[in-house]
Amino acid sequence: MTVFKGLSAFPPTPANEDGIVDTDALGILVDRLADAGVNSVSVLGSTGTYAYLDREQRNRAVAAAVEAAADRVPVVAGVGALRTSWSCELAVAAQSAGASGLLLAPMSYTQLSAKEVEHHFKAVAAATDLPLCIYNNPGTTNFKFSHDLIVELAQVPGIVAAKMPPLDDQNYTAEIEELRARVPEDFRIGYSGDWCAAPAFLAGADAWHSVVAGVLPEPAVRLTRAAMAGDTSETERLQALYAPMWALFERHGSLRTIYGIAEILGLDVGMAPLPVQGFVGEYQLTALPAAVDRMKSAAK
Repeated sequence: MTVFKGLSAFPPTPANEDGIVDTDALGILVDRLADAGVNSVSVLGSTGTYAYLDREQRNRAVAAAVEAAADRVPVVAGVGALRTSWSCELAVAAQSAGASGLLLAPMSYTQLSAKEVEHHFKAVAAATDLPLCIYNNPGTTNFKFSHDLIVELAQVPGIVAAKMPPLDDQNYTAEIEELRARVPEDFRIGYSGDWCAAPAFLAGADAWHSVVAGVLPEPAVRLTRAAMAGDTSETERLQALYAPMWALFERHGSLRTIYGIAEILGLDVGMAPLPVQGFVGEYQLTALPAAVDRMKSAAK
């Protein structure tokens, strides 16, 4: 499924303090990403603040993104929600709006069991004809998919990809090989955690689900193309240039950092959803601008 291959850029969702989405500002962000040559645009991921927006605003955001993309690039819609029925409704609305794929995280307040997550994913996958990607993000959902559960879900019609978290041991080759031996041949395995994109791609990953690409697409496109071509020396050179940014992502979290980058670039992304506050202090004044400049210079 090509919609889950290559570089998927995750833009922030511009909104005011009441969570009302600025669809014009979102359209400008999506237009920038399409022009930069990303392989897909994923709206309403974690840094797209899906958890902080009501369903009406989320539906408005998907429709605005599809309109701005204008068939130049596929739009993937995040449809994670606390109730299965809500995720199904969001999925149906995304398909009606023209989205090309779905991204589903198992949101919860009560800790979910593997059986509950399996049922949830099967129900949402059956709600539309759109291909669905498993959003394995234990840092926000407090649920970590086992390989066994991913393999089970990979057999479900419509579930065609997984977005995996970074590995502490960096052994992406072993994980990818273990999963590929057990899932359908066309099942796509991608990674999030921008600092792990280079080693994951070089190990054979299909996709990079990228936060930084949502506001700095050109450097991310360059890294993606080098890594997917197997150009190890160029990939390592770019990874070294981008290392200061990756360090800030790991230290401060991607949501806060992305708002800081957008401010430096003069992009209209609205307000971070309170109580979350933007990237402030000495890092905003020194470390983050320097990291942004390094990435921008690498794309020239």
